[in-house]
Amino acid sequence: MAKNVSDRKNMSANNRPFSLKATKKTQKVNLQTVKIDGKKVRLTTKEIRSLEK
Repeated sequence: MAKNVSDRKNMSANNRPFSLKATKKTQKVNLQTVKIDGKKVRLTTKEIRSLEK
């Protein structure tokens, strides 16, 4: 099982339909499984891009 290294959490946002009635929704973090030094690690895509630089 991959270890979750990232400390980022889900964000909350508003659904906005045509009537503009605001209801809460959650926006999940984009976690991807990557192998680093032979170990599976779950990182966000932003962290993966910064590692590649």
